[in-house]
Amino acid sequence: MRKLSHPDHLAEWKALILEERPVHAKTIALTAGTCGRSAGALPVIEALRTEIVKQGLEKTVGLVVTGCHGYCEMEPSLIIYPEEIFYKRLEAADVPAIIGETVLKDKIVSRLVCEDPATGRPAVRPKDIPFYRKQMRLLTEANFHIDPLRIEDYILLDGYQALSRALFDMTSESVIAEVKASGLRGRGGAGFPTGLKWEFCREAHGHPKYVICNADEGDPGAYMDRSLLEGNPHSVIEGMLIGAYGIGASEGYIYVRGDNPLAVNHIGHAIERARMCGLLGENILGSEFHFDIHLVTGAGVYVCGEETSLMASIEGRKPYPRQRPPFPAQEGLWGRPTNINNVETWVNVPLILRQGSAAYAAIGTERSKGTKIFSLIGRIQNTGLVEVPMGISLREIICDIGGGVKDGKALKAVQTGGPAGGCVPASLIDLPIDYDSLVQAGSMMGSGGMVVMDETTCMVDVARYFLDFLQDESCGKCAPCRVGTRQMLEILTRITRGLGEPGDILRMEELAATMKAASLCGLGQSAANPVLSTLRYFRDEYEAHILRKTCPARVCKEIVSAVPASEEPRR
Repeated sequence: MRKLSHPDHLAEWKALILEERPVHAKTIALTAGTCGRSAGALPVIEALRTEIVKQGLEKTVGLVVTGCHGYCEMEPSLIIYPEEIFYKRLEAADVPAIIGETVLKDKIVSRLVCEDPATGRPAVRPKDIPFYRKQMRLLTEANFHIDPLRIEDYILLDGYQALSRALFDMTSESVIAEVKASGLRGRGGAGFPTGLKWEFCREAHGHPKYVICNADEGDPGAYMDRSLLEGNPHSVIEGMLIGAYGIGASEGYIYVRGDNPLAVNHIGHAIERARMCGLLGENILGSEFHFDIHLVTGAGVYVCGEETSLMASIEGRKPYPRQRPPFPAQEGLWGRPTNINNVETWVNVPLILRQGSAAYAAIGTERSKGTKIFSLIGRIQNTGLVEVPMGISLREIICDIGGGVKDGKALKAVQTGGPAGGCVPASLIDLPIDYDSLVQAGSMMGSGGMVVMDETTCMVDVARYFLDFLQDESCGKCAPCRVGTRQMLEILTRITRGLGEPGDILRMEELAATMKAASLCGLGQSAANPVLSTLRYFRDEYEAHILRKTCPARVCKEIVSAVPASEEPRR
């Protein structure tokens, strides 16, 4: 490890790493993010290490323990380079065959490869596998290659070169101008233009200024940010460094949920390594720029995803939101100008400076640029993390990448935007995925959760489930959210039990309007979205529960009367 005190030291260190790195005939990259470990990756890693030593292959075969490769349905998985052979659902017992057949004899172990369902043929390489074929992995590609605990691996991928360009070839104003020109919008949910947000903070009076990485990923089933922190933590740090230089900030915070221990460990390790190398602290890369990052772990409170609640938590106070204005850009952490972006937003920043704003802006749609990472879960064949260009259709994500709905069932709806998002019906499967299209459809981008629902799903029960979550996570500070979510949940619960009344739909719509207009923060303002979107597209299911006391999907077990045999679930 080197102390970097000049921009040329990055290139020199990269050359030295390449010179000293063992030359392996083959390299095995095995996924070991949280999902991989839960599926049994650690015994496979130990088995690989043991077999490599047993066969005397230490000098010819390298083993890289990486973060998540995205294809969570097939965990644990590995890729053998340079052939790029992808093996799925591994167990320790598979290791002798992998080493003995593939590594030593260049033979494919057919039972471990994926199959293209359209042709029935083996899909050996990631580019041949339908799950990866339509993805555009700009932010997640590095997860295939690097050990997140080795800063050297990030340096080999030109890590921190974008920071060097910002510090020595650009002014802070031109950095912000470049981000503005790229069209990057915040990936945390609201989609506010990132460069404009930075500009507000830069122009605000008061010092010191702060930048914050919001890694409080609380949506059920969402793990995009966690995957980036686990698999490529230095990209987050580099993005924050560039943003801090543009804004004029001297201190930063990364706020991570304590219930993501691997992410906490990897980003904490990366901060220490960056500090040891002179990439954090005083006179970074020999410049006049000073900046350091502190890691804060949260207790897993959903409302901490709201920026003013998050800042209160960092300050050691109860995580309650506050009224805005003033906005954090003018008066944020400890009353000073503060810029907050989420993990995925920060990771986009080095990419923009490396390839240029024009190249970045060429990806996506007119108002939604770049790629977006989604966690694809629910009643879908291929669960996992997918990175796709903005503007791709729901059909391409669900059918082409996700492999379609499980068990031959019909698609009914897709819930996007987390618990406070909305449900998009199957009739809108060709909807382009961008900020504006989702809002027009009654949903939102959110941080990137995407839950697929089939014909056996009761949409009234879905709305009740999300309201139950949001009511439980409401901080209770303001009455519209505290009381409104409780009253709406009570109505939904009555409806699913066959006790609904004809006026219940109108009551919920009136509650939704009040909550949206009067709640203090985004949680309360958007909490009614699951109800409003399901009412918009599935009102007949509400009416069936209320007027006929039936659940067409046969989910609500306490309903008064059974569904007639002739009434099949809606397709």
